Amino acid sequence: MNMSTKPFYVAVIAAFLSTAALAQSQWEGWDYTFDREIKPWAEMQTQLPAYPSDSTLLPIDVSAATTHRFFVDEKSVSTGSDGVVRYTLVIKTSGGATNVSFEGIRCETREQRYYALGRADGSWTRARDPRWRRIKFQQVNAHHITLYGEYFCRGKFVMGNTAQLVQALRRGPDRSLRTN
Repeated sequence: MNMSTKPFYVAVIAAFLSTAALAQSQWEGWDYTFDREIKPWAEMQTQLPAYPSDSTLLPIDVSAATTHRFFVDEKSVSTGSDGVVRYTLVIKTSGGATNVSFEGIRCETREQRYYALGRADGSWTRARDPRWRRIKFQQVNAHHITLYGEYFCRGKFVMGNTAQLVQALRRGPDRSLRTN
């Protein structure tokens, strides 16, 4: 490099660095603005549904490994703007007991939560530990993973509106969508 071209290269490098610094500051501002526009997820308030009756229970095929029978009350199924599918689950055990719970599944995070538990007199009581829990595969009582993967969710998204979910429950499981 001769001495006459040195100032030219210095000017080009200085221009490049100042342009890069300007672009970086613009992107940093954009990132800040963009990130501030993202609001944290908030669960919407929900009302307890009417207590289920046998006439509105839809059976769900969970696993051959259990003698319990599982049902979802079709009148209780709802989808919310928060991406949560809410429903009443009824489990009739082989020993004759009936367990009723009002629950939610959040497709985006593959989580489940209990809102309320049913009493024998047909009333509800608040769930003692209503936190969100990761849905995992269980061999015997696989009802949550079944509802998540075969009826309510397609990956991180709810499979449809309330009517479409009820239709899926009536139709039966879509084994091609199974998510373990």
